[in-house]
Amino acid sequence: QLQASGGGLVQAGGSLRLSCAASGLTFSNHYVAWFRQAPGKEREFVAVIRWNSRMTYYADSVKGRFTISRDSAKNTVYLQMARLEPEDTAVYYCAADQSVILTTYHYVSAYGYWGQGTLVTVSS
Repeated sequence: QLQASGGGLVQAGGSLRLSCAASGLTFSNHYVAWFRQAPGKEREFVAVIRWNSRMTYYADSVKGRFTISRDSAKNTVYLQMARLEPEDTAVYYCAADQSVILTTYHYVSAYGYWGQGTLVTVSS
């Protein structure tokens, strides 16, 4: 199971760090990603890290503001979010799977393991 945490209310321009901790699942050759879903919108890709190589990829909308990283000792992935904007308001979900490949990492359907989501609200 994946447990996402760290969401909250922050003013525009502020920062938050989200955590995605795995239990009963040891990350090895996994892609571990963050997606988000704003009210009335579809779930969208935010960032992903390939666990064994630490390669990272980002959505254009967050590139330069968000950083995804991992801690192998804690079996946890983080999403450091800086210079937050009201448009970043959403429920953020972490997801993982070993079957993801380079051409599919941004698809919701590529991931079999999902966390419960954590709400990020950015006020203007």
